[in-house]
Amino acid sequence: MSLSFIDTNILVYAHDITAGEKHEKAQTVLRECWLSDSGCISIQVLQEFYVTVTRKLPKTLPKQKARDIIMTYQVWPVFHPSVEDLIAASKLEEQHEFSFWDALIVRSAQGSGAEKLISEDMQEGRKIGGVEIINPL
Repeated sequence: MSLSFIDTNILVYAHDITAGEKHEKAQTVLRECWLSDSGCISIQVLQEFYVTVTRKLPKTLPKQKARDIIMTYQVWPVFHPSVEDLIAASKLEEQHEFSFWDALIVRSAQGSGAEKLISEDMQEGRKIGGVEIINPL
């Protein structure tokens, strides 16, 4: 089975009812991951999701609702970066001119064993260490 690592922006759009077409497309991506049992995520993504949906959206979610959503993802593989992963991410940041946080997302996708990184933020079709970046939006 091919795993798809979900970046924060996709998870946020799926729960942001003000995001229009991006909301619908992100929901489709997540639905496909749930149906095929192919989604994976990291603790960083869940942290960023919580902060974004409870503080930064035009229509924020109640904190309890955000916590409930996060709890549903505990059944997915959730990558917990180690110190070694942080070092590897810092090297990716340097080599590929990513922000550190994007580099940590890439490293987490790699560490999860994902073949695809589903994200709006990075270059579509780019392959880094066996992970292909896909922008469904």
